[in-house]
Amino acid sequence: MMDMTEAAGFALAVAMVWCSIRELHWSWPLAIASSALYFFVFRDSQLYGEASLQVVFAILSLWGWRQWLRPPKTAKVNAEAPEKSQTLDITRLSPRGRWLTLAASLLLWPLVSLFLKQFTDTDVPWWDGGVTALSLVGQYLLGRKVLENWGLWMLVNTLSIGLFAYKALWLTVLLYAIFAVMSVMGWRRWQRQIH
Repeated sequence: MMDMTEAAGFALAVAMVWCSIRELHWSWPLAIASSALYFFVFRDSQLYGEASLQVVFAILSLWGWRQWLRPPKTAKVNAEAPEKSQTLDITRLSPRGRWLTLAASLLLWPLVSLFLKQFTDTDVPWWDGGVTALSLVGQYLLGRKVLENWGLWMLVNTLSIGLFAYKALWLTVLLYAIFAVMSVMGWRRWQRQIH
C-alpha cells in the first residue's frame, strides 16, 4: 500500500520543481509543504540527515521566497522594463563562486556525515551526509537564482535515487528520477533566460 504522506509530498515536490523551472515564486510555499511531509517520510526511514534537511529546506524556502519577491537593493534597474527589475535575475557563478561552492560542499559533507554517525542510528551516514551537504549548497544557489544550482541538483538527484532505493522508498526513487530530468530542463530553460 502506498504511503499517503509520501504520495502527497511527491505531488507537491513535482509541482514545486516545475514552478522553480518556470521562475514562479509559488515554488517556495510548495517546497515548505513538501518538506514538511518528507520530514516524516525520511525520519521513519532512519534518514536523519534527509529529515533534518527538510526542516532546513522549509526555513530556506522562506528566505528563497523573499529573495525571489524582493531582490537585494543592489539589483540593477532595467530602464526598458522597470517591472522586470523587481525580480531577481538569473546569474552564473564566477570562478571564485565555483571554488566557494566546491569548498562549502567538501566541508559540509564530512561535518554532516560525522554528526550523523556519532549521534544517530543511521546505517548510511556518509551517503545521507553527502546528499544532505550538496542539497544545502544547491538550495542556497537556487535561492539566489544561480544557473549552476541545476547541475548540483542533477548530482544530488542521481545520488538520492540510489539512497532511496537502498531504503526501499520506491515512490521517492521515482520522484528523484523525475527531478533528475527536471534538473536538465531547468538548466536549459534558465540558460536561455540569462542576459
